[in-house]
Amino acid sequence: MIVVIQRVSKADVTIEGKISGQIGHGLLILVGIEEADGQEDIEWLSRKIVNLRIFDDEEGVMNKSVLDVDGGILLVSQFTLHASTKKGNRPSYIKAARPETAIPLYEKFIEQVKKDSGKAPQTGEFGAMMEVSLTNDGPVTIIIDSKDRK
Repeated sequence: MIVVIQRVSKADVTIEGKISGQIGHGLLILVGIEEADGQEDIEWLSRKIVNLRIFDDEEGVMNKSVLDVDGGILLVSQFTLHASTKKGNRPSYIKAARPETAIPLYEKFIEQVKKDSGKAPQTGEFGAMMEVSLTNDGPVTIIIDSKDRK
């Protein structure tokens, strides 16, 4: 799994003119799932996200997690995170999981984040055409790949 984590002041996702999910301060997380992903990736990544210390403490040092600041979490599926641009100018999405694999993993990821954070994350809709709006706070943007745990 690949995630792009953005610390936000606010974020929302709209589908066909209706807001599907929205948060105030917290984390907007774009989620890309590949065929090789499984429960271990879900559990590791969820724990990493909810405990990631990227919010300022009283001294202005990034030392608090989304849990510490009672922030919201907005999860949005995005298969294009697995784009390969190695050859030519048209990205290949061969590594992205097909819906029959990706949907159950995305749903398990939502449940794991709920379990680890203690509250249900807001979400988009898998496979839908979505408009995502955000105000990046910092800006702080972090990319994590569960297959490259460095």
